[in-house]
Amino acid sequence: MLTHLSVQNFTLVEQLDLDLKAGMTVITGETGAGKSVLLEALGQTLGDRADATRVRRGTRKADISATFDLTRIERARHWLVEHDLEQAEAPSECLLRRTVTAEGRSKAYINGHPATLTQLKTLGNMLMDIHSQHEHQSLLVKDNHRRLLDEYAGHTGLAGEVKQAFKQWQQQAQTLDSLRANTQELNARHQLIAYQVEELDQLSLKEGELAHLESERHTLANAEELLQTAGQVSDCLGNEEVGLQVGLGRALQLMASLKDKPSALHEAEQMLQDAQIQVTEALNSVDMFSGDFAMDPARIAEIDDRLTAIYTIARKHRVQPENLLELHMELQQEVGELDVSDEKLQGLESEVNALESHYRALATSLSQSRQKAGKRLAQQVNQHLKQLAMEHAKLSLAFSDRNDRPAAQGLEDVEFLISTNPGQPAGSLAKVASGGELSRISLAVQVVAAENSTLASLVFDEVDVGIGGATADTVGQLLRTLSERGQIFCVTHLAQVASKGHHHLQVTKTSSNQSAATTLVALDSHEKVEELARMLGGAQLTEASRAHAEQMLAAGEH
Repeated sequence: MLTHLSVQNFTLVEQLDLDLKAGMTVITGETGAGKSVLLEALGQTLGDRADATRVRRGTRKADISATFDLTRIERARHWLVEHDLEQAEAPSECLLRRTVTAEGRSKAYINGHPATLTQLKTLGNMLMDIHSQHEHQSLLVKDNHRRLLDEYAGHTGLAGEVKQAFKQWQQQAQTLDSLRANTQELNARHQLIAYQVEELDQLSLKEGELAHLESERHTLANAEELLQTAGQVSDCLGNEEVGLQVGLGRALQLMASLKDKPSALHEAEQMLQDAQIQVTEALNSVDMFSGDFAMDPARIAEIDDRLTAIYTIARKHRVQPENLLELHMELQQEVGELDVSDEKLQGLESEVNALESHYRALATSLSQSRQKAGKRLAQQVNQHLKQLAMEHAKLSLAFSDRNDRPAAQGLEDVEFLISTNPGQPAGSLAKVASGGELSRISLAVQVVAAENSTLASLVFDEVDVGIGGATADTVGQLLRTLSERGQIFCVTHLAQVASKGHHHLQVTKTSSNQSAATTLVALDSHEKVEELARMLGGAQLTEASRAHAEQMLAAGEH
């Protein structure tokens, strides 16, 4: 419900801060005082079109904010979470803010976050319903007719299941359509990738094979030079006359013949012994290489053929040869994903058919229940319309079959139709009902549907136009009854209606040669009596009018 409203520089209001409560709040005031300023300001925070002419004259911008308690409005809380607009520190509270400049530019905020006008309007429709002759009239929106019917009949859960079933069905149907449309292209791609995988399979490249082949090819290509060099090294090391082994042996013999060698020569002798060992091992390695290594032209040709095959495949796929193994694995994975077999299509078709059947079963059940509930709703609304001085009015519900084009909301469109005179065919509310009639129809519908309504705040502007006496008293009593389930605001000019309010706001306007200003003040018990007396007897208050006002207030509390 609405808990606080702050208005700055809007129409004739310079500064207004109102704390608002549950129950029925009536708004009264003399003609021209600006009773609708509260509704117009609220309309801005709920997403109405910005109007630069509503900015107070001589100021730069209008600034309006409204605070709502979301304790009873679960879908609004979920919507805020889904759009990352909730207040983490106060998830059950929501602040809407709207600024409008004198040039006509406007900005919207939800819980301090910049928001689009569409977001503001979407959320606003969940928070408050304003029934008036202004643009924010939810009863003129056909989708709201279905929502009101479902809330009245307790269909909200089933309607949610239908919506979810439709979503799942459509998602899989789109996947199937896409698969069918792309089957030829996917099959062509599959054939290409399968051929490439087969080609790489035949190549059968092993991990590290390329580096090993290139190394072996390099070695074989330098075979003659390697063998010649190895022979020369072997001769240097093992020549019987001048080889290193011979020289080291002679040097060690000389060292061994010395007696009492100094430490320096002893160390030298040790190093010569180590050198002799190293030279012997080096000679063995060279001789082993020369003995085992053979120049094999056939092996070179074999390696060249293998490398050519590897390089050719790499060029064909426009990758480096060392990346062929990675490419092979990627193509193997893709060919599996592109395998669009008849079995796969048939399986998906069966799944789509099953999802459609599930949706239609739920939607059919919902349709049957809607038909029954619609008759009960119309009957109850028509009873209230008679009480509201619309004796000849008859509300009916039209169900437009859309079996051939099912939707998330079900297999039918729901619309409220009204006939206001005997013999007159029923038509849409927007075309048949006048502004005052629409407000009273809205009141009757809301009273009937309110028990399960998700809207905690309702506003009725001039619902008592064209009525008086006992009918006005009935309107007031209906509004008070409705307020027991939520929060009601009512702009009225009838004392019979105003006397039923739990809270009373009075609108006054003061004027001077330079400017005019409108204010709203909450009335206490004595001030309520004075205001009701004014509404009953005009500017001249009498003891009789005051006494009558006191009686009405006392009656209104029961």
